[in-house]
Amino acid sequence: MTLPDKRGTIEEAISAIGDGASVMLGGFGVPGTPFCLIRELVRQGPRNLTVIKNDANEAGMGVDWLLENGQVARLVTSHIGLNPTAIRMMNEGAIEVEFVPQGILAERIRIAGAGMMGFVTDIGLGTPIEEGKPRIAVDGRTGLLETALRADFALIHADSADSFGNLSFSASARNFNPLMAMAARKTIVEAERMVPLGALLPEHVHLSGTFIDIVVELPELPEVYGVIQR
Repeated sequence: MTLPDKRGTIEEAISAIGDGASVMLGGFGVPGTPFCLIRELVRQGPRNLTVIKNDANEAGMGVDWLLENGQVARLVTSHIGLNPTAIRMMNEGAIEVEFVPQGILAERIRIAGAGMMGFVTDIGLGTPIEEGKPRIAVDGRTGLLETALRADFALIHADSADSFGNLSFSASARNFNPLMAMAARKTIVEAERMVPLGALLPEHVHLSGTFIDIVVELPELPEVYGVIQR
């Protein structure tokens, strides 16, 4: 069986994202954030996006580019405290922000990729997190129903990829990337390097290419990736 070649250009990959789309962005701060894909998303300019990311990055990078360009209508995230643009826009009512505890955010995404509809947890009971969520009794205990979180697209960053989309991540850059790739209708990957099929040892494949639609090889890493040193 011949595996499909999923390599493509960054322009064609991002062109599939239209106005009103929901987009998951991998990463935890800088590690694993697909800055080049985000930059191309800014260049092509679809509007009214729902952005799902663990954090809102910092001023002048990643999510902040989308916010400054007026492309985000809704942000689903764990925290925005390092991004004054996100704080200002939320306070002005320019964007809607849904805060989700980090572990709950990860689990909502994970179960979407597993094909489930939701899960029950007692985290958030009696706090603002409970607002609008059904209470459910399980074995005499009360919990909240947390629904699965899916998206139209996932944009993720990988260290290495082959042409089928098998991926290897570097250290903590794995974070939200595999979860989001499995929870999106279409997943676009930017990879620091392409390797031949079979070059990635099975134990080094952190995510199967089954979940990947397009792989874009990065010719070089812009300065924004240099915030951390490996």
